[in-house]
Amino acid sequence: MDIKEHEVKEEGRSVDGRSTFVHHAEAVWDQREPYGPTGFRGVFISSYAALCAGFAALGGMVFGYDQGVVSIVLVMPQFLARFTRVSEEASGSGFWKGLLTAMIELGALIGALNQGWIADKISRKYSIVVAVIFFTVGSILQTASVDYAMLTVGRLIGGVGIGMLSMVAPLYISEISPPEIRGALLVLEEFSIVAGICIAYYITYGTRVMNGEWSWRLPFLLQMIPSTVLGLGILFLPFSPRWLASKGRDDEALQSLGKLRQLPVTDQRVQQEWFDIRAEVAFHKQTNAIKHPNLQTKSTINSVKLELMSWIDCFRRGCWRRTHIGIGLMFFQQFVGINALIYYSPTLFETMGLDYSMQLIMSGVLNVTQLVGVSTSIWTIDRFGRRPLLLWGSFFMTISHLIIAVFVGKYSKHWPDHRGPGWASVAFLLFYMLSFGSTWGPVPWAMPSEIFPSSLRAKGVALSTCSNWLNNFIIGLITPPLIQNTGFGAYTFFAIFCLLSLIWTYYFVPETRGRTLEQMDHVFNDVTSAEEEARRHAIEADIIASHQRTLHRGSKDQEIPGQP
Repeated sequence: MDIKEHEVKEEGRSVDGRSTFVHHAEAVWDQREPYGPTGFRGVFISSYAALCAGFAALGGMVFGYDQGVVSIVLVMPQFLARFTRVSEEASGSGFWKGLLTAMIELGALIGALNQGWIADKISRKYSIVVAVIFFTVGSILQTASVDYAMLTVGRLIGGVGIGMLSMVAPLYISEISPPEIRGALLVLEEFSIVAGICIAYYITYGTRVMNGEWSWRLPFLLQMIPSTVLGLGILFLPFSPRWLASKGRDDEALQSLGKLRQLPVTDQRVQQEWFDIRAEVAFHKQTNAIKHPNLQTKSTINSVKLELMSWIDCFRRGCWRRTHIGIGLMFFQQFVGINALIYYSPTLFETMGLDYSMQLIMSGVLNVTQLVGVSTSIWTIDRFGRRPLLLWGSFFMTISHLIIAVFVGKYSKHWPDHRGPGWASVAFLLFYMLSFGSTWGPVPWAMPSEIFPSSLRAKGVALSTCSNWLNNFIIGLITPPLIQNTGFGAYTFFAIFCLLSLIWTYYFVPETRGRTLEQMDHVFNDVTSAEEEARRHAIEADIIASHQRTLHRGSKDQEIPGQP
């Protein structure tokens, strides 16, 4: 290959005028030749990366399936006959049922928090294997449970695995995806979660008619199938090129990148992305050394201190805005009231005069409606961007909550006499599920894994995921008494948070559509000083010079007669 095709000037531009490094916050395709079209069409162009992302998203299906199974198993007569402590007739059943439900959230919080350093230490894909092991052990204990204590421990251990998977799956997907379709591939996480809920719902809908304990043991057993497939299959997928670069394995990172992009490693687009990754990793390593000069000597105690300091760095200048957005997105995802509507829907269906079978059918329709909403975001998230989806989603959910609040306030005591408003409430309930599924369902799972720098990405995503589980736990505690004691006031409460989410998004959330992960410093304007900018340029110049020397050596070797 002609060396001139690869010669690069020190200021960061190739001889054909294309930018080698990106120093702006605009979409990358404005300056470079893209890997393919954006959105859904681009998925077919980058089919191998899409296949890897879809496989990693099985972690979301495991999470969703487990959530869906428990919601129905808890009301099965066969299950209540074995675990009498959570039956309605038992004294203190509400507490024991709440504890059983909370165990998975507590385990998930522990798992997500610890997955940050595990994913940095042993790689993204091997940390998925660790998560699957925890989940499998928990599933075995749940399937074989003979008493409440055994079931609770199984839920806790399984929750650790679910929390780990919910954190690392979107992290891995973001680091292997081309920027043009990263949003679409990250949506696969939420799609898998909701698909898992739907699958669990219809499996338990079928097993509820079985006699004996296999009516609830079988759904617990079946959840090990996707987790086992994920744990074994992930071993055959490539390492994250960004994780490889963070460990100094640059040549392996280039090979992994070429494989994921289905292009030769000499392709200019692959080379440019490789340069960006190496420069971003080197810049943040150098910044870390400047921040913590006394911890650079290799020792166990320094390694532990650096690990702790990296968590603190997530809240310092250069990263605190990203941490705020990651935690805030997960906070509002729970506080826009998705669980409140799901919780109240069976009661609403019952008071409207629907029989038990129709109540179950309508509950299934709610889940399918959310799945349809998520499906649309596979196309819209890279077509229109993250911000517009969040803003419009907040608006539509606010309207839905307010209208349902009005109907509940006026007619909840006499639903049978007001079938029209009752069905209108159901219509807006479905509209809410569609709005949430297409906006605030997928985007909060997608954005945190995009916005953090390479050195803190695993920790930042871990903190964001912990926010999801913590707020999920809080919502689970406050929703039942809110609805029981305030009625329509609960929907007014969540309407206010939907409105707050719109205002917060407008002022704080930037657009990441089409940006590479390495551009996020410019998106957040975190490289502000002339000294930092000079250091970045020096690192980039060094990478280019090193690349040129390698190319010249290769050219001279080819010119030597008899050289093999």
